[in-house]
Order: sequence, then structure tokens, then C-alpha cells
Amino acid sequence: MDQFLAFGIVGLSTAAIYAVISGGLVVTYTTTGVFNFAHGAAGMVAAFTYWQFSIGWGWPVWLSLVVVLGVMAPLFGYLVEMAMRPAQALGEAEKLVMTVALLSGLIAMVRWIWDPNEARTLPTFFADRDPIQLAGATVTWHQALTMLVAILVAVGLRVLLFQTRTGTEMRATVDDRSLVGLTGADPLRANRIAWILGIELAAIGGVLIAPTVALDATSLSLVIVSAYAAAIFGRLKSLPLTFVGAIVVGCLESYLTGYLPQNQYLIGVRLAAPAILLLLVLLAFPHGRLRGRDRQLSPVPLPSMRGAIFLAASIAWCGLILATVLSESDLISYGQIFALGLIALSYVPLAGYAGQISLCQITLAAIGAIVCSQLGGEGQWWAIVMATVVAGVVGAVIAVPALRLSGVYLALGTAAIAVIFDRWIFTLPRFELFGIEISFFDQGSIEVLGPSLFGFTFDTPQRVTVFAAVILALATLGVAAMRRGRMGRRLIALRDSEAAFATLGGNLLISKVIVFGFSSALAGLGGALYGMQLGSVTPDQFNFISGLPIFLVAVLAGLGAVGTGIFTGAALAGPLHAIGALWPSLREVSQALPAIAGVAFGAKAVKEGGIAELRKQWNVAFADPAVMATLVGVTLVAWVLRMSDVINGYVFFFVMLAAGLLTPLFAMWKKRRSQTTPPEEREVEIPVEWWGVSRPWQPEDEEVLDRAVATRS
Repeated sequence: MDQFLAFGIVGLSTAAIYAVISGGLVVTYTTTGVFNFAHGAAGMVAAFTYWQFSIGWGWPVWLSLVVVLGVMAPLFGYLVEMAMRPAQALGEAEKLVMTVALLSGLIAMVRWIWDPNEARTLPTFFADRDPIQLAGATVTWHQALTMLVAILVAVGLRVLLFQTRTGTEMRATVDDRSLVGLTGADPLRANRIAWILGIELAAIGGVLIAPTVALDATSLSLVIVSAYAAAIFGRLKSLPLTFVGAIVVGCLESYLTGYLPQNQYLIGVRLAAPAILLLLVLLAFPHGRLRGRDRQLSPVPLPSMRGAIFLAASIAWCGLILATVLSESDLISYGQIFALGLIALSYVPLAGYAGQISLCQITLAAIGAIVCSQLGGEGQWWAIVMATVVAGVVGAVIAVPALRLSGVYLALGTAAIAVIFDRWIFTLPRFELFGIEISFFDQGSIEVLGPSLFGFTFDTPQRVTVFAAVILALATLGVAAMRRGRMGRRLIALRDSEAAFATLGGNLLISKVIVFGFSSALAGLGGALYGMQLGSVTPDQFNFISGLPIFLVAVLAGLGAVGTGIFTGAALAGPLHAIGALWPSLREVSQALPAIAGVAFGAKAVKEGGIAELRKQWNVAFADPAVMATLVGVTLVAWVLRMSDVINGYVFFFVMLAAGLLTPLFAMWKKRRSQTTPPEEREVEIPVEWWGVSRPWQPEDEEVLDRAVATRS
């Protein structure tokens, strides 16, 4: 009984911290409509800063707390509010990417400032005082303090929300932001207070929990998974239910630690328990209308087959050039462009076309790598096929519970799945199931060999690079064909309105299973190619945090563009890797660049993505055969000179960079020179109602016209 009480006390003290953190999360979400995935990272930064002041620089504890909680946390909350303000005009994926960018960026920043290889610990508060004996259980002063803080936070939030004008404005903003402004209240001030209060509570929770866990950037940031589960108990709107959920989560973790059988297959369950509980709560609890779902959807361009074929040929041509001009050691790093691009491409049909936000694509990529490693130990060509199929089947299974989830709930559910695989499934040792031996990473690393096809073995980085480029090119064509076909139109309709899609006879289950399966198969194929490129991979390369930059850059590129794959792969394996290779001290800083770009993306409220912006610059060049022929000629000449060792790699790189930058400028200059038609005789834009009358009807006009009529009605 004493042991049961002892674990109960530990659970309640942990629950108190979760209650503080999740309370701030709920206040922020219900007031602003933005779910802050970086909430835990804010607490992590506060914990590291408090360590620096109190331990690193030897400041008094009280002064460190005043600076961290009284100055830095409110200031950071104010800055976050300013950055998030334009996000109100964005769609769900674009709104989500800003907080995901903050999460990724804060982790990279902390790992850059504080060396992750150096162990750091924080003492508990009042560690020099004797613990309190209560009914046979021992309660430390730190545990008592956390419970007292949780009670004060609960009372303070109650008074703020129901006894003050500011709280009334915050609650009113939840219901109708525009109506609040008409009554003379200030919804902007309510948002600002909510962000400051949310970050402040996250900082308090981070400082309180840091002495009881490892002071690690990733681990502290993912403590928020437990707070997510508590917040879902409250359905992201009820603070009392959120506090009840925190007690359930905290006690569950404590009793699992004390009473879970000592078994090598159950060790990871303790670490994955919060994510498991989060997933179960998401599936079990009914969810109301998502706060802030104002249907700000990003446009999904319709690619032409001519453009898709040109893009696919360019991808394959790029793979051939890289394989012939780079050394084997460089190809292991820069050849990842095509494997990472394939994983990024998996977001296009899933999130771009169907509007299903998944944060576990990197986990599906890991499944592809594992299957290819286990079945392709001797280079069997069908191993990569099985990797694609198995990953697709797993994705289709994920689609079934996804029927109950959408928007931020789906993002939370898929994030929970990724964490469960990271902390439990991928750590399992070998085991047998129905007479079949199953192994994941076998508590270490796995080797992935290239396939043998038609007597030709892809056993060198050069061959794997070309093979991966061809696969990405074919996958890009497949995604473009899907968008242009009937399935693409059905997915767009599903994204626009699931209710309307079902009302008009669409089958939600079949459509979601197909798109989840297809995108998961692409991710699994990308994971297998990633393993081949590196030769050996570990589970850390496929963890939840490692997949966030891929999601970030894919959103920045534009989730509806078929060029998102090669754009993302080139961004992640190109300049970001080069910065870390040339300047090792800036490696962690380079990892923060996608996060910085994500925040800047949202701050400008860009809806179309980077590829659309690039396409606008290149449209003139694409329309001029002479300009494109010149570009191809320059590329061929530079390649031949590099292969002949007339120029070195640096010269070749700068020649290609100059060609890429100058081609659209040259095309625009050439167009201006040729424009001799008077302004009054130039062609004007024809309204959609006159298509087929004032100009010939085109096949792609049907969808554009249907969407225009639906929008106006």
C-alpha cells in the first residue's frame, strides 16, 4: 500500500505539471484558433535558460526565475503572437506549419547554443529540506510545490476568464472574432494575452519538470505529448476536464513505471504511454467543430502533361549529372536529394489534394527501409516492391481511424503514431509471429542494399543515385496523372468539404484508404531509397523530429505542386548539407533554416508556395524554345567540360547556378525586346464565362469553370 501511495504521489506531482502546460495550450487554442505544436519547445527553452542563469552563471535561484518567467517568457509570447498574427488568413496545413517550424527551430537553436553531448542537470526546488511524510508516503518539497502551482494556476485561470473583462473578451473571441470587434472589444488584445499566458504557463511547466527528467532538447520538447493527451480530454476547450486528463495521464505514467512487468518487449511502452493514450483519447472522444476552420484553402494547380514530362526528364537528367560529377563520398550526402524528394512528394496527394495532414510519413519511410533491408539482403529486386506495398498497407490501415479525425486532430493522431513507433515499436528485439521472424532495427542499425535488376546491380552510390532519380521522375509523373484524372478531382472535392463529398455519393472510407495507401507507398519507397543511398540507417534518422523539416519544406514549396518532391529534396540535401559540411560549427544553425523559412512563409501569408512563385518567373522561359535550348546547351557544355576535367566541381557548380538564375531574366529581357504590339492591340484576359466563345475550349477548362461557378454560388 505504501508503494501504491508513493507512485500516486509521483503521478500527481507529474500531473500537476501537465495540468499547467496543457492549460496554457487550451487557452491559446480556444482564443486564437492556432494549435501550438511548439508549446513544449517553449517550456524546453525556458528550462535551458533557467539552467544557464542558475547553474551555468551561478545567479541566485530567485533572480533566475524572475528573469526567465517574469521577463523572457512574456516577451517570447509577445513575439510569437506577432509572428502568428498573419496565420489567421492561412489554411490548416499552412497554419500548422508555423508552429511546427517553431518546434523544429527551437530544438535546433538550443542544440546549437548548448552542446547536446554535455550532460546537464537541475536540482529540485528545496532539495535541502527534509521531505514531508503524509499517510505513509514521502512527499518532497518539489512535488508539493508543483501541486501548489497547479492549484494556483487553476484558480487564476478561473478568475481571469470569468471575473475580468479581459477574460470575457477571450471567451467571446472563441465564438465569433468579427462580432467581438463590433461590440467595442479588442480581439487582437485577447489574442496577445492568450499567447503570452500560454507561453508563460509552458515556461513554468518546463522549469518545474526539468529537474525530474534529462535536460535534453528533444525529450523536453516531446514531454508536450502528455499535455496534448490532457488537452484532448478537455476537447481543447474545457479547462476542468483538461486538469482531469492531466491527472489521468500523470498517474498512468507513474503506475506503469511501478507495476508494468519487466519484459524486454514492454520497456518502450513506458516511454510511449503518453502517445498511446493520446491516440486512444483522439479515437474515443467525440470532437466538435474545429476552432478557426475558416476554409482558407490553398489553390491546387492543374499540371500539364507536357510540363510534367519536362520536369520528370529534368529530374532524371539531374541524377545523371550528379552521379558523374560528384565523388562517391559526396554522393552519399547529396544523392539523398531524390530519396528525400520522394518522401516529400508523398505529402502532395495526401495533404495537397485530399487535405489530410499527416505527420508520420517519416515513420512509413522507416517501414520501407526495414522491409527492404529484411527481404533484400542479397539485392533481390522484389524487396523494394514489397517495401512499397507494405508501407502502403500500413498507410491504408492508418486511414481507417483517420475517418474520425480531421485537421489538427489528424495531425495529432499521426504525430502520436510516429512517437509510438519511435519509442516502442522500433526498439523491439527480434520476435516471431505466426512462425515468421520479424525484426525492425534490431536495437541498432540495418543495412539496405541496392537491387539487382536484369543482371545489373545498383551497388554503388552513382548507380543508386541514377536509380533514385528515375524513380522520383516516374513518381512525379504518376502524381501529376492522378491530379489530372478522376481520382484527383475526387480528392480535391474531399478536401473542399467532406460532408458535401459524402452527400454527393462519395465514399469517404475508400477515398481515404486509397490516398493514404498511395502516399504511404511513396514514402516507403523513398525510405528504401534513402537506406540504399546511405548503406546503413538507424532509427534516429527516422524519428518524429527528423521528419519535421521534410514537412516544413514541402509546405513551403506548395503542397499542391508536383515539383514539391525535387524542390524539397534539393533544399534539404543541397545547401543545408553544404553549410554543415563547409562550416561544421554552423551545422545546427543550418537545421534551423527550414524553421526560419516556415515562420517567414506564414508571416507573409503566402498561400501558393515557393514553386508557384518560381513558376511565375520561369513561365516566360518555358514558353520560349530558344531560351530553353540555350539552357540545355549550356548545361551540356558545362557537363562535358567537367567530365573532361577542363573545369573543376566548383566552376561547374557556379556555371549551373548562374544559368539557373540568369535564364528567367534573359527570357524576360528577350520578351520585352520583342513586344512591339501597341497596348490597345494586346490580348486581354477573357472571363471564364466566355471560354469556348471568344477563344477555343480546352480540356482543363472544365474543372476551372466548375470551381469558379461553385465559388460564386
